[in-house]
Amino acid sequence: MFHVTERLLLRPAWPEDAEAIFGGIADEGVVRNLASAPWPYSREDAQTFVLRAQRDSYPRFLITSQSRLVGCIGIDQNGDSGPGAAELGYWIARPYWGRGFATEATRAVIEIARLLGHARLSAGHFADNPASGRVLRKAGFKPTGQIAKRHSCGRGGAADCVMFALDLQDAPQLPVAA
Repeated sequence: MFHVTERLLLRPAWPEDAEAIFGGIADEGVVRNLASAPWPYSREDAQTFVLRAQRDSYPRFLITSQSRLVGCIGIDQNGDSGPGAAELGYWIARPYWGRGFATEATRAVIEIARLLGHARLSAGHFADNPASGRVLRKAGFKPTGQIAKRHSCGRGGAADCVMFALDLQDAPQLPVAA
C-alpha cells in the first residue's frame, strides 16, 4: 500500500531500506520514545524490521520526502480498545523534527484507517515527549485522561504514557498537509 500527501510518500519498507532505517532510528533520542525498538538499535534490528510481514488491515509505512527516509508510521492491532480499534505509532529521524512531517503522515494514516474500516485509533506518548502530544492534537486526537505505564525497550523499563484516542466515525476529515 502507498499513500501520497503534499510533501510525503508513505510506502512499505523493502529489504534495501534497512541501512536507511538504521541511520534514522539508531539515535537514543528517537528510540527512547518508542515502546518496541531496542537500545542500542542495530543493523540486524533494521533488517528484521524490513522483513516483517505486513497485515493488510494494519499497515506500516516508511515516511519519505524527496526520496529521503524521514521516519516510519503505522497502525497495529489494539486489543485494549475493543473491536475495530487500532493503535497508531510513529517515529521521525532527528534531522526532520519540527517540520510538520509527523502531523502530515499521521493525518494520512487516519484517512487510511478510515478506508480500512477501523472505528477508533488510539495513540500515546511518553510523558517526557510533549512534542508527540502536539502532533496527536493537531491531527485530531483527544486526550483520554489516562496515564498508562508502558514498557519501552529503548528505556529498559516502564514509563508514564499519556493516552489519546480518535473516533474515526465522529472525527472531521482533516486536510492531510501539515
